[in-house]
Amino acid sequence: MFVLHVALQGCLRGSDVVYGLTADTGGHIRYLLDLVGASAQDEAVTRIVVATRLFHGAPGPDYAVPEERIADKVGLVRLASASPGYLSKEEMHGEVVSYAENLVAWIARQPRAPDVVHAHYADAAAVAAIVEERLGIPFVFTAHSLGRVKAAMLGEAALRPDLTRRIATEEAALTRAALVVASSRDEAEVQYGGYDSYDPGRVRVLPPGSDLARFAESRPHPRVDATIDRFLREPDKPALLALARPVARKNLAALVRAYGESPELQAHANLVLVAGTREDIDALDGDMAATMRDLLVLIDRYDLYGRVAYPKTHRPDDVPAIYAYARERGGLFVNPALNEPFGLTLLEASAAGLPLVATDSGGPNDIVETCGNGLLVDPRAPASIAAACLHILTDEAFRAACVAGGARVAAAYDWNRHAARYHALLAALLARDPPLRSPHQLLICDIDNTLVGCSSALATFRRWRSRQTGLAFGVATGRSFHSAMAVLEQQDSPRPQVMITSVGSEIYHLDANGVTYTADAAWRAAVSDGWDREGIDVALGRLDGLVPQGPLEQRGHKLSFFGDGESAQQVRERLREAGLTANVIHSHGRYLDVLPASASKGSAVDHVRSLYGLPERAVFVAGDSGNDVEMLRDRTQAIIVANYSDGLASHAALSHSYVARASHARGIIEGVLHFRRAVAYAS
Repeated sequence: MFVLHVALQGCLRGSDVVYGLTADTGGHIRYLLDLVGASAQDEAVTRIVVATRLFHGAPGPDYAVPEERIADKVGLVRLASASPGYLSKEEMHGEVVSYAENLVAWIARQPRAPDVVHAHYADAAAVAAIVEERLGIPFVFTAHSLGRVKAAMLGEAALRPDLTRRIATEEAALTRAALVVASSRDEAEVQYGGYDSYDPGRVRVLPPGSDLARFAESRPHPRVDATIDRFLREPDKPALLALARPVARKNLAALVRAYGESPELQAHANLVLVAGTREDIDALDGDMAATMRDLLVLIDRYDLYGRVAYPKTHRPDDVPAIYAYARERGGLFVNPALNEPFGLTLLEASAAGLPLVATDSGGPNDIVETCGNGLLVDPRAPASIAAACLHILTDEAFRAACVAGGARVAAAYDWNRHAARYHALLAALLARDPPLRSPHQLLICDIDNTLVGCSSALATFRRWRSRQTGLAFGVATGRSFHSAMAVLEQQDSPRPQVMITSVGSEIYHLDANGVTYTADAAWRAAVSDGWDREGIDVALGRLDGLVPQGPLEQRGHKLSFFGDGESAQQVRERLREAGLTANVIHSHGRYLDVLPASASKGSAVDHVRSLYGLPERAVFVAGDSGNDVEMLRDRTQAIIVANYSDGLASHAALSHSYVARASHARGIIEGVLHFRRAVAYAS
């Protein structure tokens, strides 16, 4: 497989990238180079080329070199566009056509054309769309950051022409891309969700990895320590460390305000701001100069001299030692960005042993949920930032738990794992293996603790599934589409032909390309009938003991809470009193979902059965918990795996179910074989 990456923004080279050199030389370059490095280890990938833009003059001669070898089978090619000099991302739109023409010409000169183009940022996607039109090469899109998110942060300033143009380019990219790669559920479900062209079934969450070994093994360095200590009166105090380019969206000013307005926090810790690399503030690019001036004004206003360090420069290889500086002093890492699409620095800091205080907008939600390594805060609330920092600094047991959680990031965010899933998706796109259109039977099973939960059982299921030629396979889960798909792909599950998600309130069908999915519009219309989400939200808003789950668990046709059995009964009574109809589902003793009255896993399975024109005896369902009751109750061939919970096997409405002796995915196979034997015997 030959993969061509296109990345036009920033100052890109194969090694020793000077991050922060310009406003556009940031995390997307690090992401790209790490992805390429991991991809090159796969024998199925025969060639990788990174195509970027050639320009002359400042910031230096390296960026006018036409070709650069990065590694075996990995090269970097720089192609000219209409303008000769460096351009910011706001100016890049004018280069798209000329650059695309040169890229098409370059492809024509190669021994073979790329199999797929991967575009990084929207202008690269515009180039990739032209390449696709001319040469028929499909393209994958990674946005890295989105204009609509920035517009929401800027408010009225969002009306400026460059941002309007960027959003339009992103809309076009989402329309044309064969596949969209997101780094987090927040990006996939919230950030992309604001676009008219948003199609959730074509977005995949692939968490990036990071080269975390060097951070886990980080040690202090005397030169780095001296660079920071020279600012501080008490350099041995714990350090609140922030490491980010000085741009407005990184919101470093809120951290300075949080620190400046909290004498208690000042008494406990110093503040260390590693804000890019600069020689002269006036020479900084974009809004970096203004941001640095704002920070200096705030430091002066709160009279923080001797308590805040803001070194002018650092080398890329200094970063592990900077984290070690904060760790050795019992400090923590703070990311107060208005929005953080992913947050590689959070992984690095955690691997180095630092607890996190991070923005609740973007990828940090996934990182903290997965690893339990810190606290999320509203980045617009300095008092909340200060309170979270103090909690970690003063609660030794909680701090230790965060440090332990950080030790898990290397396993959770690994580039080799990312590359394996990425290549599997690319290979599937190119193979175009269509789904089974006229199945003879249908199997729908729950995911957590049913299909997954035992790796050896899933491996057995995978082999068994490959031999079931007339069987359509699907899942039914309380998870959202992207959460479910991420779990399935991480576990290397067979790809479902149908996905019933959010406790049956959403249905997605596998597309003809065998990779992406399309939402079932008819089902959405059916469950929307009589659904008053806003009214239900208001009616339940003041109910004691009912705690909303996180924002990502709330869906258009699902409200999710934490609550016990008594809470579930109170919810039903409150809705009845308010004259509102809904389906209330309680599971695992603590999860409570409120759905449209017509929505459930059971009714969704019946909808799919009807679409395929299958009789009842051709459908198998399998589950393990309370939110599977309606699915199991409504089907004659219901399977309860041996590791069930919520007293499922003794449920009065499930006496017809087959309770397997085997757990997890082996129990599914056992149940299907049981019912097939029963049918064969009866006939």
